[in-house]
Amino acid sequence: MSLARNELAMLITLMLVMFITICDFMIMMPLASYLMSEMHINTAQFSLLVSAYSLAAGASSLLASSIADRFDRRHSLLFCFAGLTLATLACGLAGSYVSLLLARVLAGIFGGVIGSICLAIVGDIIPPERRGQAMSWVMLGFSLSAVAGVPIGLWIAAHYGWRVPFIALSLICVAIAIAIVLWVPAVRAHLASLNRHATFVESYRELLSEQNHWWAVGLTAMLMVSGFLVIPFIAPTMVANVGISPHDLMYVYLVGGAATIVSRPIIGCLSDRYPKVKVVSGLILLSFIPIVLVTQSLPLALPWHLLFSILFFVFVSGRFIPATAMVTAASYPHLRGRLMAFNSAIQNFASGAASLAAGLILTQGADGRLANYAWVGLLSCFAGLLAIVVAKKIQAIS
Repeated sequence: MSLARNELAMLITLMLVMFITICDFMIMMPLASYLMSEMHINTAQFSLLVSAYSLAAGASSLLASSIADRFDRRHSLLFCFAGLTLATLACGLAGSYVSLLLARVLAGIFGGVIGSICLAIVGDIIPPERRGQAMSWVMLGFSLSAVAGVPIGLWIAAHYGWRVPFIALSLICVAIAIAIVLWVPAVRAHLASLNRHATFVESYRELLSEQNHWWAVGLTAMLMVSGFLVIPFIAPTMVANVGISPHDLMYVYLVGGAATIVSRPIIGCLSDRYPKVKVVSGLILLSFIPIVLVTQSLPLALPWHLLFSILFFVFVSGRFIPATAMVTAASYPHLRGRLMAFNSAIQNFASGAASLAAGLILTQGADGRLANYAWVGLLSCFAGLLAIVVAKKIQAIS
């Protein structure tokens, strides 16, 4: 079934919100070589910059797990998006490693909640039979960030310094905020079933007493661990181990993201047509191929690594389309906002912990090469196998 025009306008707006949020998070990773050089930091310190966002996002999402369903979802989205805009500007103006770290924490506090709000809006407005397709539209924000946001950000960083991409992102945020006001409707239907007298503890108890919720967030956690053991160090290992120029990194993200523009709608349609657990399981198994290829740091020419990037972006990121549709269906509407916020908390804690773990496993030699990346890839595949086991436990409720 096709999407109505007003639904499509809303989904495109939410896609742009996801685009800017993911750009804000992703841009830090390919800037590794610039930051490690200019600020004289090692792999562990850089992984802390990446994980600081995730851990702060996890903490704020954990708080939102209790209060997310108490407000109009559009109002919540606008509030958090304004906070992300200011935090992103602070990143561009940071004068030291410590100030940049604090700015990333602030960005995580606001940015980490935005994704769960967007997905809750989709879950509340779009019926289950069209939800996979809708999720693929919203999650195209990831593709756009890879095709346009990150490559352009890298080009700007190469010519004008690493600060300018953050300042540019904060300006784009202002335009997207206007689009939210125009195209995202008020979402209040869930308030009719809300127990307004419930305390924070009672809200958590209601959310966490459902075993199905735990299986849902467990799937997300395993997928995030699988992905973020590998993702933060793709760029630095390509530069240090493979010998790819920092200026050529933009092509890795460009071709990978371009491929997902085609693959994501296809995966969304497959998720609506076939059992989602089978789709996500198949994608997880297929994702092991590029994970192993990328983490081997094979001394091949750039075109080969562009091919690996296409496979990585298509299958590793594609896993989240059926998985997210499964998570949104694992709860009743009056609990969905809290579940998505709790899911976001677990997602961010998992990605932050995975990034830190990868940073500790990797070691940098005197020649600048990063060792043990292949072992990180194997751990990523093991987490993927656990995700398949967990996915089979999830039951669709609404």
